[in-house]
Amino acid sequence: MFWYQQPPRNGLKLIVCSTSWRQNSYEDGYSEAKFEVNRENSSYALMTIKNVTSKDEATYFCAASDH
Repeated sequence: MFWYQQPPRNGLKLIVCSTSWRQNSYEDGYSEAKFEVNRENSSYALMTIKNVTSKDEATYFCAASDH
């Protein structure tokens, strides 16, 4: 599962990749402290944005892969 952020008037930025074995890999500038991913099984994931501020204004996308 891949989570992306698209701030207004900007391109997509990858936040985190979550594997089916519950390992999360965060891109530079993003962390679990702000973007928490819970993956209870291989077909379900939830990302929570903590302590939301106006700087977090964006459209957020998730994408899945069978890879």
